[in-house]
Amino acid sequence: MLARHILAIDQGTTSTRAIVFDDQARPVALAQQELPQIYPVPGWVEHDPEEIWRATVAVCRDAMARAGLQARDIAGIGITNQRETTVVWDRDSGKPVHHAIVWQDRRTAERCAELKSAELEPEFVERTGLLLDPYFSGTKLAWILDNVAGARDLAEAGKLAFGTVESFLLWRLTGGKRHASDATNAARTLLYNIRSQRWDLDLLRVLGIPHAILPEVVDCAGDFGTTTADLFGAPIPVLGMAGDQQAATVGQACLQPGMVKSTYGTGCFALLNTGPTAVRSKHRLLTTIAYRLDGQVTYALEGSIFIAGAAVQWLRDGLKLIAASTEVEPLAAAARPDHGVYMVPAFVGLGAPYWDPDARGALLGLTRDTGPAEIAQATLDAVCYQTRDLVEAMHADGAAIAALRVDGGMVRNSALMQRLADTLGLQVERPAVTETTALGAAFLAGLQAGLFSSLDSIAARWRLDHAFAPREGAESRDRRYTGWQAAVKRVRGAG
Repeated sequence: MLARHILAIDQGTTSTRAIVFDDQARPVALAQQELPQIYPVPGWVEHDPEEIWRATVAVCRDAMARAGLQARDIAGIGITNQRETTVVWDRDSGKPVHHAIVWQDRRTAERCAELKSAELEPEFVERTGLLLDPYFSGTKLAWILDNVAGARDLAEAGKLAFGTVESFLLWRLTGGKRHASDATNAARTLLYNIRSQRWDLDLLRVLGIPHAILPEVVDCAGDFGTTTADLFGAPIPVLGMAGDQQAATVGQACLQPGMVKSTYGTGCFALLNTGPTAVRSKHRLLTTIAYRLDGQVTYALEGSIFIAGAAVQWLRDGLKLIAASTEVEPLAAAARPDHGVYMVPAFVGLGAPYWDPDARGALLGLTRDTGPAEIAQATLDAVCYQTRDLVEAMHADGAAIAALRVDGGMVRNSALMQRLADTLGLQVERPAVTETTALGAAFLAGLQAGLFSSLDSIAARWRLDHAFAPREGAESRDRRYTGWQAAVKRVRGAG
């Protein structure tokens, strides 16, 4: 009997999940564990790689058990991951030399500022499509080599391995036999030339990164090796890999130029498919790789927002306004329509299109009758306004966007999706399967396994759950957005 299921590993910022999909791309079983966050000092964010590994194995076993499947029933594994989060481990023991430095971490802001002062940013932009920001992996890796005793000498001797989370998991899954990363994750390091499709030796020299520490870069669908038999009872091939936002792009079937998706999780990330052309943004969006299949690259413009769902978590854990994230919708619904409150969630700086690592969050427009409901609504509105920032930049870069496909945990909130459509003046499309990050990883693995014949067959499996058409008038929409722009100026010290 042929294996007809795919096991998708979705290792995210706040949780680790495994989802089993059948050969029609339908989710069969899911298992999840929360991932503890480590905050050594303000602005620093870390994860324990060993905890990530333990949780990954546990949720995979759990999801397979819930689906009633064994290893022989799994055609392949697809991996998707929080991007830019940096892990360095010993090649002999497999042990990390330091906690993983998370994409949100800002400890290398000063180093990025030094590189900008040396007028090196245009070179990085031209070669990698990325701006000089602590968000990306390259300066995080340099920090580990410079601050962990003996790390640089070991790296120079070829005894250490670097990778983002997918690379670390692949190493562990294959028993140390495969040190590889896919092109989408490599493209987020500040070290990979997205045009030549190679690690850039000049940029490695600038950041002091030895080539020996880097993984092999491969397509998003291919033979990544097999898991060791002890993990799941028998070896399972690893056949697909992509960073979470690129995986969601595939899962949302945004496979034609001009299509755009936006994922709402811890942060918010919008990707616009630009086809075989690496479009250079004039409005501070990132040029990145959407996916690479059979050696052919499809590019994207990306807007990255650092805080989306994490702001709701702050209402729950920091302000204690709600006991569970699901309570934010009814609370926000009680807000006065004309409350005038703006929340700028710059807890770890601002991402696109501002790229201001020094900005910090603020609540503005508070009055004596401001209460929890108004703060909750302002928090959700911030997600909408930040998305409009990205869409406006895409429009300015020449994109003609007909609709926005959305996914992630926040899109279950229908009131928020209607507010998003109103704020953008665009149709917002929610798919039937909102776990599109894991679905994209499953699609990629399924392509390699032969369960899906082509990208067209993937597109044919996308299903619409609900389309939200804008209802608000342009004058009201633009007036609210002007207030947001003024609030951002204040946070950035420009007003």
